[in-house]
Amino acid sequence: MHVVKIKPAREKSALHRHPWLFSGALAPLADTPTSGETVKVLDSSGRFLGWAAWSGESQIRLRFWSFDERETIDRDFFRRRLSRAIQLRAGMDRASDAMRLVNGESDALPGLIVDRYGEVLVLQLLSAGPEAWREVLCDELQALTGARAIYERSDADVRELEGLPLRSGLLRGELPTVTDITEHGLRYRVNVAAGQKTGFYLDQRANRQRIGGLARGADVLNCFCYTGGFSLAALRGDARSVLSVDSSGDALDAARVNLGLNDLSSERAEWVEADVFQYLRLLRDKAQSYDLIVLDPPKFAPTAQHVERASRAYKDINLWAMKLLRPGGHLATFTCSGGMSAELFQKVVAGSAWDAKADMQLIERFTADVDHPVSLNFPEGDYLKGLLLRKV
Repeated sequence: MHVVKIKPAREKSALHRHPWLFSGALAPLADTPTSGETVKVLDSSGRFLGWAAWSGESQIRLRFWSFDERETIDRDFFRRRLSRAIQLRAGMDRASDAMRLVNGESDALPGLIVDRYGEVLVLQLLSAGPEAWREVLCDELQALTGARAIYERSDADVRELEGLPLRSGLLRGELPTVTDITEHGLRYRVNVAAGQKTGFYLDQRANRQRIGGLARGADVLNCFCYTGGFSLAALRGDARSVLSVDSSGDALDAARVNLGLNDLSSERAEWVEADVFQYLRLLRDKAQSYDLIVLDPPKFAPTAQHVERASRAYKDINLWAMKLLRPGGHLATFTCSGGMSAELFQKVVAGSAWDAKADMQLIERFTADVDHPVSLNFPEGDYLKGLLLRKV
């Protein structure tokens, strides 16, 4: 086993049990470990810090599996960690047959995401550590859950930073012809092979229900609607009308299918394929207005290096949404950009209100649902932030 030493005075984050160590913190190595290999990590004086997965291509050179010197990183270790993550979710009231079973670093399994859609598990291996344990992870997940199928969606761009190829495909079992899930009484069809993320935005489950509760009698505008999650929640909440906008025709087709799976009025729903940035301006030119607007855009700032450009994009869409909002109306605005802090996001949105000359009140803050826990040792895991605002 390779031993990796940390430079003097660079061990603080590991002592605080942060799961990452960057390349600049490491002392020179005589011999380089292989990608995904478990290494023993010591401070400059030789004191044990932890067991970590090595990634020679990534700036995040080490991701810690454990800080306990007595542990061995083997099949039994992963069985215990997976079992614990699943058991922690056993008592969660989600009113859904879809949930996140493993949330990466926050479940002490760095780089591993596992989502369940009924009898199907979708697996993401986002770093070199879980990549090296792929077969073991699949075996143990199938044994622990009895899943009918395990499908891999390791096609996220972050794998390229690890020097890993993008990959997706069936790993175990057989996919059903269709994969339908139920969430708070609404049915959705999930495309685990080609949908965004692992097929659906499970993290917004509770927030969709909240939006449904605000929608009664409202004219609703849902921007970046994807497959219609917020739109269907608003329709079931008895919205007067719901206009849903997305740039993907395939996503809108899937949204129409989801609408058809439920006993909801299609006459109150309108679907528009358009660039949201341009369409918001078009709506303003037409003097349209709404009681409830949802902004749930894609990730504008995947890292801190993208924050400045992302801030301009967030400011733009929020400014135009505020102009379209009726007095007394609500704006639910989100960022899923891990590179943008909650404080900065609120500051950007406040700047939008200033430029729009809109008097806005902060009513609530949104986060990911309870099956997406965030370790206090890993604040970077708190990626989904949202604000519920009211126009005075």
